[in-house]
Amino acid sequence: MPADAVGIARIWQEGWADAHLGHVADALVVARTPASFAERAHELLADTLVAVRGDVVAGFVTIDGDQVDQLYPDRAARGVGIGAALLTAAEQVVITGGHRHAWLAVATGNARARRFYERQGWIDDGPFMHQAPVPGGAVAVDCHRFLSPQR
Repeated sequence: MPADAVGIARIWQEGWADAHLGHVADALVVARTPASFAERAHELLADTLVAVRGDVVAGFVTIDGDQVDQLYPDRAARGVGIGAALLTAAEQVVITGGHRHAWLAVATGNARARRFYERQGWIDDGPFMHQAPVPGGAVAVDCHRFLSPQR
């Protein structure tokens, strides 16, 4: 829903900073402006699942083919199961879309996220260099590829 984009952008910007500052190149930090999150939130609405508490966006996940691309619960909603519920829902979308596994990228330095995915049964498939999109190209980010469990 277009009205959700404002909440998604806010949650994304806050969560991205928590997860990535100190773990990615300065060029990527510079590119991730408030306007960039707002623009991307609108662009990805068709591929986004949203968790709502009351009438407020409490988290979201985006899906790109077989990739769980972005997963962020609101700071105030962390630790209450919203991230796990969104991850499960996204995995289901990927599997019902005909893919054997879902996958996602986690910045190598983001130990909190890596522990979260491991607790959800996702498997660390090893390091790879993710190309994070920025205007005019991409910035390389040292990541780990996680695969959804066989269900």
